[in-house]
Amino acid sequence: VLATAGAVIPYAVGVDIACRMRLSIYPQSPLLLDQKPAQFERALLSQTRFGMGAKWEKSQRPEHPVLDDDDWEATPLLRHLHDIAYEQLGTSGTGNHFVEWGTLDLDVELLGLQPGRYLALLSHSGSRGVGFKAAEHYSKLAMRLHPQLDKAVRHLAWLDLDAEAGQEYWIAMELAGRFASANHFVIHHRVAAAAGLEEIAVVENHHNFAWRSRLADGTPVIVHRKGATPAGAGVLGVIPGSMGDPGYVVRGRGVAASLDSAAHGAGRQMSRKQALNTIAKRERDDYLRARGVTLLGGGLDESPQAYKRIDQIIAAQADLVEIVGRFTPRIVRMADEPGDW
Repeated sequence: VLATAGAVIPYAVGVDIACRMRLSIYPQSPLLLDQKPAQFERALLSQTRFGMGAKWEKSQRPEHPVLDDDDWEATPLLRHLHDIAYEQLGTSGTGNHFVEWGTLDLDVELLGLQPGRYLALLSHSGSRGVGFKAAEHYSKLAMRLHPQLDKAVRHLAWLDLDAEAGQEYWIAMELAGRFASANHFVIHHRVAAAAGLEEIAVVENHHNFAWRSRLADGTPVIVHRKGATPAGAGVLGVIPGSMGDPGYVVRGRGVAASLDSAAHGAGRQMSRKQALNTIAKRERDDYLRARGVTLLGGGLDESPQAYKRIDQIIAAQADLVEIVGRFTPRIVRMADEPGDW
């Protein structure tokens, strides 16, 4: 997390602009996952698309108002990316992106819901090729504009927000954010419809983004959160663990020293390469089986053993967020192959 004055750093936002979490809550009991597992597995397999370049067939492509957004005409780059958005709307990437059914244990009254146990759907993905291409273009442009930077920090090259390049990036970033949110909306509504469900509440939060904000003394700044999530006072969010570990629904405490931020997830304790070289498929599958988790796809590099313990991560930031609920994964859909975004 970092704050700048009058400038934005594309690399500090990241290549998957506005990657986000969405939790949809349903009135039905999660016991349905045990009673009709095949129904819920089919909903995930038929209504999601995962992987680099994943897209829907033309006859199955969804519609959403984001595709008619005027900002697609703002720059030549965005006009080009509009075609990618049309193809990839409602899809997910690889790596740690997922869509999963599970059980939500709500500890407090929230969003009009009473404390209790609910069936829920949780997803993690971002702006797909749109965000990647925009980040790549403007990161390279920022580095060209600041050739004097030492190579060790050249990726932190910035764009002035009062200059054309900075204004273009900001438009692209915010549009990628709306597109990422639309991706989750489409995924959740298609999967839920296939399972015969209709949501009654939603929690959504994003990371890999830059926000206009103010410091405690009132100074206007641009707050970048890469792998971190907003945790302003009363702000709701979801902090996930892994394919085999719970995620937490949290409410921010608004701590100025953290720039009103909290960790986005558990975080890796070993690299993808190390995970592939050291974790056996049997180890991963035994871990999931012991916790009643069914995995559809997923690479060994995303094994639960590759991640830090989410309970420890949550405990370490008890001063930043309050726990209001716990999501336990049961049927997890991920890309069939390892990947980075």
